[in-house]
Amino acid sequence: MRKFRILALMLVLIMVLAGCGTGNSTPAAKDIVILYTNDAHCGIEDGMGYQGLSAAKRALLAAGNKVLLVDNGDAVQGDTIGTLSKGEYIIDIMNKLGYDVATPGNHEFDYGMDQFNKLVEKADFDYISCNFVDKDGNPVLKPYVIKEADGVKIAFVGISTPKTITTSTPTYFQDGNGNYIYGFMQDDTGEKLYTAVQSAVDAARKEGAKYVIAMAHLGIEADCQPWTSSDVIVNTSGIDVVLDGHSHSTIAGDIVKNKEGKDVILTSTGTKLANIGCLTITADGKLSTALINDDGMGDTIAEIKSGYEEIVNTVVASTKVELTVNDPVSGERMVRRQETNLGDLCADAYRAMSGADIAVVNGGGIRVSIPAGDITYGQIIKVHPYGNALCVVEATGQEIIDALEWTARNTMSTYSDGENSVGEMGGFLQVSGLKYTIDTTVKSSAKGDDKSMFVSVDGAYRVKNVKVLKNGKYVDIDPKATYTVASHNYMLKDSGDGINMFADNKLLQDSVMLDNQVLINYIKDDLGGTVPASYAAPQGRISIIATPYTDVVDGNWAVEAVNYVTEKNYMKGLNETTFGPNGALTRGMLVTVLYRMAGSPKVEGKVSEKFSDCTDGSWYADAVLWASANKVVDGYEDGTFKPTKSITRQEMAKVLYGYDKIGGKTAEGITEKLTYTDLDAIADWALEAVTYCTAEKYLAGSNGAFSPKGTATRAMGAKVLMNMTKEAA
Repeated sequence: MRKFRILALMLVLIMVLAGCGTGNSTPAAKDIVILYTNDAHCGIEDGMGYQGLSAAKRALLAAGNKVLLVDNGDAVQGDTIGTLSKGEYIIDIMNKLGYDVATPGNHEFDYGMDQFNKLVEKADFDYISCNFVDKDGNPVLKPYVIKEADGVKIAFVGISTPKTITTSTPTYFQDGNGNYIYGFMQDDTGEKLYTAVQSAVDAARKEGAKYVIAMAHLGIEADCQPWTSSDVIVNTSGIDVVLDGHSHSTIAGDIVKNKEGKDVILTSTGTKLANIGCLTITADGKLSTALINDDGMGDTIAEIKSGYEEIVNTVVASTKVELTVNDPVSGERMVRRQETNLGDLCADAYRAMSGADIAVVNGGGIRVSIPAGDITYGQIIKVHPYGNALCVVEATGQEIIDALEWTARNTMSTYSDGENSVGEMGGFLQVSGLKYTIDTTVKSSAKGDDKSMFVSVDGAYRVKNVKVLKNGKYVDIDPKATYTVASHNYMLKDSGDGINMFADNKLLQDSVMLDNQVLINYIKDDLGGTVPASYAAPQGRISIIATPYTDVVDGNWAVEAVNYVTEKNYMKGLNETTFGPNGALTRGMLVTVLYRMAGSPKVEGKVSEKFSDCTDGSWYADAVLWASANKVVDGYEDGTFKPTKSITRQEMAKVLYGYDKIGGKTAEGITEKLTYTDLDAIADWALEAVTYCTAEKYLAGSNGAFSPKGTATRAMGAKVLMNMTKEAA
């Protein structure tokens, strides 16, 4: 697959000469080319930008190709230009570009159903979706459209993610009584979605479509199951290509087998116009996809931007410290999994501007960091781009505890979806007037319904030690007492992120001011126009217990692995509170763990008769006998096993390889060559095993080196064991 990274001034020439297809599929005159975008999120000048898209389209047309332009959702939200115009400026640009078809993503609905309908009406192109239906099950939009190019009928079938029902504002899809009047066929089996897609495909084929292109906003993440793009492919037939969005993944052109075992191309462009997709249909009927990028319609964008740039660039405040959504050390996004200083500031703003006892703000609604220095209106809008409004409700202490529990259910877990990374959740609550602890060693028992709305907590709470600020001191929250809670309409009124415990509560303040104005007013009126140094770090309102062990704490690279092997009972701590992550992994420890993974099968004989330095009845005895009998690893020539001897990294690779051989897995067929800088230091007897463990991603080097003679640690062992078993599990 070829992917071009080219300068704007060279784009037209290069595309005419080289095209945007793959291999020998360079677009030629009379080829049909479908340019596709997804998850642009108002990135009008990011990546390729809409100028680059315009240049690509012009170049292909100039070369004699028939060109169609389509979008797969989440175009109108994500930056200032979208917020200020409620998506209308983006539709203006898309109209100017000559889009032919679009599928709504979940964020097309972020401005409400009335505005969504206005955007659809404003668009000069077709919005399509086969699974966006009213309460009677009737399609709200056309399920598909057919475009004819050079006499060839091409059908486009729209598919919107069923997660829209919760990842946009749920009340937008309800009537005044809270009854859902719109839906996205979000049944937990996926069958309703597959049926709707198949029906649209069959109808398009019956209408004479030679090719069927699915324009999907579904994603590929596990949390999107059973509604991923791959799920749809394997449960349907008749689709030639799926153009996907939602997960922000970059897929040049993967092949997925459909229900009949036929190849279907799956492709996605990433986000913010980092790439433009190019689907080529040649005159002889061959299909190929590729991704191109560049920058390169400037007058239209400049004209639109000029009207709001003055407001955007107006300085409204300043800050002495960087206010961040990220971990200051690693740079990883943390606002959706733990407390940050910007989260504290935003929550404080809600509490101060409302006078409420408590304030909560969802981490997913705090979008970007603010560097130290002047703060512009545009920066504030980027922090809070959704236009949510300040509200205050009465709530019981138990309702507040349930909200914290529900939104902390994925902390330190492997949860992920199109917007969230591992361990994140957009609903994670940044707080003011509260302190609480999340014990991630307690498995979450929070339950939701088929629309991911909170239902109950069926077991132990992982949220503990919840305290409320009262008269300058934190005191235990009273589950039966009533408190005033400030946040915004998305959570308090509209049940966003499944937080529905406040939806029917007494509303004390309703949509007082927009969230970005709340933040501006707090900084200007309460902080004197400057965020002080007291916000340099998080205030210590949210504590996270990462593991049962005091020596493996939040932020340690081994946390997930240690939790995993502990939960699976593969490894145990040195005692109840100590894991010993930096301690040496011994030969006895490793074979004992592998023995447990194998199901602790019955062994025969006495270990003392096999190895002179091993003791019958010891913690490692059965494991050593099993490992020797199955040729996982054997002892030394002197008749010893050395169970307490530290194991090196290359020795560990040898043992792991021996374990996998029991199940018939070998290095045969592995073609990748090791590229470690210290390759010559790996012993001949370990080379095959290191090659195998590297290819299987059990082991990896550090800074390009493998360090074969380096001592394997317990934390390293935990990580390797997780790598070996997690995917299979």
